[in-house]
Amino acid sequence: MRAISLDEAMKIISGTFAEAARRKLRPLTAAVLDAGGHVKAALKQDGSAMLRFEIAYGKAYAALSLGRSSRLVLQKSREKPIFMENLQRLAEGPMFLEGGGQLIRDGQGEVIGAIGVTGDVNEMDDIAAVAGIHAAGF
Repeated sequence: MRAISLDEAMKIISGTFAEAARRKLRPLTAAVLDAGGHVKAALKQDGSAMLRFEIAYGKAYAALSLGRSSRLVLQKSREKPIFMENLQRLAEGPMFLEGGGQLIRDGQGEVIGAIGVTGDVNEMDDIAAVAGIHAAGF
């Protein structure tokens, strides 16, 4: 399994924040986790609210937990609430079920991590996260 490097994680966050600036989004917080769910890098823009790190972490963790974006995890929770209740009990970390969590895949399609972004509306969090992933070459 290929590990995401700190440099790559920082490029993803920088790309995320650049997209946020381009779109004039509210202050964001971004957390990049490795494929094992451990924090590789996290940054909060000036003006981010107090619990934004925990939310960003939870979005990325949710994406890794089910191997899909946190928006699709939210959809799954609506379709199968009992399954998701059980999954959340089993999870070793908190899952935040909102848009803004995206998987990071290498050139071969292997998941090497995830990013969680929070601070604006979920759709904009998602757009900024995907832009950051692409900006870093993934």
